[in-house]
Amino acid sequence: MSSNSKPLIIFLLAILYSTVLSASTQNEKPTLVINYYRDSCPQAEDIIKEQVKLLYKRHKNTAFSWLRNIFHDCFVESCDASLLLDSTRRVLSEKETDRSFGMRNFRYIETIKEALERECPGVVSCSDILVGGPYISLKTGRRDGRKSRADIIEKYLPDHNESISVVLERFANIGIDTPGVVALLEMNCRLIHKTVWYSRSSQCGANPLCETGSPLYPEVDPSLNPDHVEHMLHKCPDPIPDPKAVQYVRNDRGTPMKLDNNYYRNILDNKGLLIVDHQLATDKRTKPFVKKMAKSQDYFFKEFARAITILSENNPLTGTKGEIRKQCNLANKLH
Repeated sequence: MSSNSKPLIIFLLAILYSTVLSASTQNEKPTLVINYYRDSCPQAEDIIKEQVKLLYKRHKNTAFSWLRNIFHDCFVESCDASLLLDSTRRVLSEKETDRSFGMRNFRYIETIKEALERECPGVVSCSDILVGGPYISLKTGRRDGRKSRADIIEKYLPDHNESISVVLERFANIGIDTPGVVALLEMNCRLIHKTVWYSRSSQCGANPLCETGSPLYPEVDPSLNPDHVEHMLHKCPDPIPDPKAVQYVRNDRGTPMKLDNNYYRNILDNKGLLIVDHQLATDKRTKPFVKKMAKSQDYFFKEFARAITILSENNPLTGTKGEIRKQCNLANKLH
């Protein structure tokens, strides 16, 4: 295993089995707690460790896609795994909206859920499997929502084209301050365009990197690093793309498969390709934290862990609210 791969497997193991570690048999108090599953599913830790190792061996991008899934699920009203639900005849799924463009690997969560169901049927929620962070122990005890919320995504989820003021306000609404915003936008923005971009096509939606209005089109933003521009312009699709084509683009050529603070160095070096990247690196409210995180990876991880803890506890369903889904992609009434 390469030196870049080792931190990722350790990171992903921390995400999963630190959050679904163990549990109490009943939720006597409707709140999140540490070690919620200690009595009701004592084998959860070993099951998850085994499943994560198998998944990581087959799919090296597991950790990156998982992080973005956490962001999208928890930011939209509640950490209740609503993101994972399939569309029905009446309700469009969150994961099938344009705002979920490029998101993937939902099946990995289902694989772990199936293993847990064999050991502890109806005990571990999909929402507790989903949440997590780097080397931090998060509280568990969430229950799963029964419906997806595609209709309100725009109300909650920050957009890469919005002003930094709007972005800061949306994070503040769930209790996350400015350094927390800077840390979590590394997760969302960098993981969107650090590892892969799907090509623009009718099948997978518009690619913000290549579409009109980005720093590359219709004209290149002169503030962008010229060497980086030359590299990225070769990665965008033809004007009339093949609707079945999928193209992979690595914006971060330095450490493409490693979660680190290189994102901040990139945007300070004018290699940010989303509007919010440029704003983070130049706005007086965020630039000091960008510079500090670019200088210190420890500081970045500290703020990331603090912010993702707050995010993971955003309006959870506990007690008798929601349900424990049998399958993560279906509400129990549809099972």
